[in-house]
Amino acid sequence: MIGIVGYGSYLPRYRIKVEDIAHQWGKDPETIKRGLLLKEKTVPGIDEDTITISVEAARNALKRAGIDPREIGAVYVGSESHPYAVKPSGTVVAEALGIVPDVHIADYEFACKAGTEAMFVSYSLVKADLMKYAMGIGSDTSQGAPGDALEFSASAGGSAFIFGKENVVAEVLETYSYATDTPDFWRREGAFYPLHGGRFTGQPAYFKHIIGAGQAILEKSGFKPSEFAYAIFHMPNGKFPLTVGKKLGFKKEQLEPGWIVPLMGNTYSGSSPTGFSATLDVSKPGELILLVSFGSGAGSDAFIFKVTERINEVRDRAEKVKDMLENNRIYLDYGQYAKFRGKIIMAE
Repeated sequence: MIGIVGYGSYLPRYRIKVEDIAHQWGKDPETIKRGLLLKEKTVPGIDEDTITISVEAARNALKRAGIDPREIGAVYVGSESHPYAVKPSGTVVAEALGIVPDVHIADYEFACKAGTEAMFVSYSLVKADLMKYAMGIGSDTSQGAPGDALEFSASAGGSAFIFGKENVVAEVLETYSYATDTPDFWRREGAFYPLHGGRFTGQPAYFKHIIGAGQAILEKSGFKPSEFAYAIFHMPNGKFPLTVGKKLGFKKEQLEPGWIVPLMGNTYSGSSPTGFSATLDVSKPGELILLVSFGSGAGSDAFIFKVTERINEVRDRAEKVKDMLENNRIYLDYGQYAKFRGKIIMAE
């Protein structure tokens, strides 16, 4: 049995509501809410970045795994907002967790599927018997230009997953990846904000790749949508995962509780892994879970997991995603948000 032995997430306490962003730019907040199915989004604190978020998520994963950090043979951090252009995030994360120096480290980038990319490589290394445990992390402080549609959804958070063969809480039954060169979203070196192709990001990018990966893994595994307790699809907003779920034959109730993540406006490289983390928080032994990510550029990773009896032993060892979303929120106005995100550049 190969799968997840420990999982954990972290979401910042700071938030900004859709209304505050919409009013700043003269847009109707109710139209935005109906169109994107978003209410608010997380905002990283002034002292938070991809590295600090990764560390907190990984600490929660270690609490649930109950293992010695020094047994972890690889740490991979997937993000579209690594704080350094030249210097890995992973070395800082591994140092903070006490994993160094006997460890393989790499940073990954693939827009919003960087997290599942790190998960896939971690799983593969354990499957190949190259190491006892490997950790894959998806973490971000996503950017959205002032007044751009992305400003309503690009937010912050992260999730970490430790893969191994002992005391597995969710066994990996099948994997599949689907990728093409579809340039729907990009950010060049030195640019602070990403650019995107507007509606082009939906049909030829998001839907084509998620449906392609979803259909392929179902055919490869022989499972039908009705056999799954839950399905999680990448969540750039609240509407897209509902649409793709319906197209693939899943019911809305199967998309809960992962769907609470976009509903609260948390869209980043770890959004589908965080939706998966939220699902593990409530899943039962024996249940099947489908996870399909999406990264602009473009590609999707798909996983089928089967939850084991051990989930009941580890679930309460760390804070659950729903509690992070709902508790201890600190709301910012647009001016505070702009300060936190460095949107105002002072002239020298």
